[in-house]
Amino acid sequence: MNTQDQYDRRRPRPWTRLPRLIALAGAAALTLTAGLATPLNPAPQSAQAKESKKVLTVAVAQSVDSLSPFLATRLVSTSIHRLMYEYLTNYDPKDNHAIPGLATKWTPSADKLTWTYTIRSNSTWSDGQQATAEDAAWTFNKMMTDDGAATANGSFVTNFKKVTAPSPTKLVIELKKPQATMAALDVPIVPKHVWEKVDDFSKFTNDKSFPIVGNGPFILTDYKADSYVRLKANKSFWRGSPKFDELVFRYYKDNDAAVAALQKGEVSFTFGLTPAQAATLKKQQNIKVNDAPGRRFYGIAVNPGAKAKNGQKFGDGAESLQNEQVRHALFMGVDRSAIIDKVFQGHAVEGEGYLPPRFSTYFWKPSADQKLSYDPAKAAQLLDEAGYKKNSDGKRVGKNGKPINYRVLCHATDPNDKAVGKYLKEWWGKLGIGVTLNCLDNVTDPWLAGKYDLAFDGWSANPDPDFLLSIQTCDALPATPKDTGATDNFICDKKYDELYDQQLAEYDTAKRADLVKQMQSRLYDTGYMNVMAYPNAVEAYRTDQIKSITTMPEAAGNIYGQDGYWSWWSAVPAASSGESSDDSSSTGVIIGIVAGVIVLAGAGVFFAMRRRSTAEDRE
Repeated sequence: MNTQDQYDRRRPRPWTRLPRLIALAGAAALTLTAGLATPLNPAPQSAQAKESKKVLTVAVAQSVDSLSPFLATRLVSTSIHRLMYEYLTNYDPKDNHAIPGLATKWTPSADKLTWTYTIRSNSTWSDGQQATAEDAAWTFNKMMTDDGAATANGSFVTNFKKVTAPSPTKLVIELKKPQATMAALDVPIVPKHVWEKVDDFSKFTNDKSFPIVGNGPFILTDYKADSYVRLKANKSFWRGSPKFDELVFRYYKDNDAAVAALQKGEVSFTFGLTPAQAATLKKQQNIKVNDAPGRRFYGIAVNPGAKAKNGQKFGDGAESLQNEQVRHALFMGVDRSAIIDKVFQGHAVEGEGYLPPRFSTYFWKPSADQKLSYDPAKAAQLLDEAGYKKNSDGKRVGKNGKPINYRVLCHATDPNDKAVGKYLKEWWGKLGIGVTLNCLDNVTDPWLAGKYDLAFDGWSANPDPDFLLSIQTCDALPATPKDTGATDNFICDKKYDELYDQQLAEYDTAKRADLVKQMQSRLYDTGYMNVMAYPNAVEAYRTDQIKSITTMPEAAGNIYGQDGYWSWWSAVPAASSGESSDDSSSTGVIIGIVAGVIVLAGAGVFFAMRRRSTAEDRE
C-alpha cells in the first residue's frame, strides 16, 4: 500500500501507505507583500516591515496520515517528521552510510547483544530544554509497552529486551538476540516531558497545540486540515540553521494544478511529474527538472485473504486469488516492458524484485527459469489447470459459477494507476477475467477492511531494507479485525518469516544480503506482490527561488522523500527569493513578509489516512 513514495511508507510511494487513520492537513503557502490588502491577505502586515522571509513552498499530492510519529507511515508524514525530530542516526547523502544524528557514536558489546549510544550534548528541544538519552529511552520503552505507540515503527523494537539511560549522554539498548539494524533505527526521538502527558497513543494526533516541540532542522508551527503544513527554520539546530526561514507543504489533488502553480511561481517545487509534464517544464525558463533513479517500487498487491493475528478472517477478497496458479497467471498476463514504454515512457526500470536496483547490495532479480515473463498463452493454461475455465461467453468462471471480475483499488490522484488499469482490463480481459477499477481519493478504508481483490501498491525503500521487509511478515498483521496492523496486504508466510528472522540477526553484510534476496525470491514465487516498475524520481523546482539543493545520493538522486532532511535543510534561496516587490509579473506571485500561511481557495485536500501512499511509501 504505501507507496514508504507516494505511498511510503517510510516509507514511500510517489505513493508510499500504512497504519492508523487520521485526517490531517496538507499543503502549502503563498506569501504576500507586506502591507498589501488582498482577498488572500485580509490582515496585511505593517508597511513599515522591510525584512522579508525566505519561504520554500512544496506542492504535494499525498495525504498525511498523522502528525504523530508513532502513527504516521506515509512518505509525506515521515518526511515531515524527519524535519521535526532527530533520529539516533542519519544517512550520509553521498552514499547512504550511517552517520551521527542525535547519537554521536554507537558501540556493540562483544556478543552484540548490548549497544551503547553516546547522545550529543548540543541538541535542544525548541522549548529550550536539553535533548537527552532519557528522551530516547522513553521513546523506545513506550513503543515496547504500548501497542498504540508501536503502530508505525514497532518492528524496530520487538527484539529489544531493555532500554535505559544511565546518564543524559548515555543510552543503552539490550537485545534478545543480535539485530543488524542498530545503526538504522528509523524512529523519531520525541521529548519525554511533552509526550508523557499523552493518554492514548492510538488516538493522539499531535495536531492541537503549536508550535510542536521538536529538535530537528525545522519546527512545525501550524497546519490547517485539508490545506497546508507550515514549518519554520530551527535557528538553534545543532547542524546549523536551514537557509530558508519557512518551509510550507501545499496540497494539490490535481498534479496538473501543481505544475501550473510551479510555472506561475506559486510554489517552489513539485514532484511525481508525468513524462509530458517533465518534457514541457524542461523547455521553460527558471525551472530545473531532476530525473534520477528512484527509491520505490510500483506494483500490484493481491489480497491473500485478510486475517488477524488471532486467526479471524475478514474482508471479501476473491477466493480464486488464494490459488497460486491464478496469481502466477495474472503475473504472466502483464506486459511490464509495455508499461515502461507506454505509461512511464522510459522514466522507469522494469520491475522484478521487491527492492529497487538503486540499493545494489540487496537488489535481486529472478533466474531465467524462475521469471514469470509476459506469456498470455501460458497464463491461460495455468488458469485452466487451476479449474477456472471459460464459459460459452469466453468468461472465466469461479467456484460459485459466476464470471470472475476482480476489483482493483487505485489512487484517484495517480495517473499511472489509471493508465496501467486500462492495460490490465485489456490484457486480463483476453484471459477471460473482468477488471473493475475502484479509483478513490482514500483507499485506506477498503484496504484496511480487506475489501478489495487487488490494489496498486508502492513503497519507498530505505538504505536498510528491514522495515520494508517487516511489513510482509505475519507479525505485522492486526491483532484483531478491529485493530490496525503494520501489514502491507495481509501476507503471512512462515517460510518468509523464518528468512526475515535470520536476516535481522545477521551482521555479515554479504550473508545478510543473500538472505534478503532469498526473501524477495520467496515473495516473488508466492505471487502476492507483482512489482511492475521502479519509477524514476521526476521532479522540478524554480531556479529563481531555489539556487541550489542537495539530491540523495548526491551524484544522481531524488530531492523529495529522502532518507534524511538534506534537501530542505541544504536548500539555498535564489538571490530574488523572498525579496519584497510590488511587481509580480516575473513569477506570478507577490513575495514578501509572511505573517501566516495563506491558502488559495479551493486548493484541495491534503491529509487523509494511514501509510497507504500515492506512489511512494514510506519513507
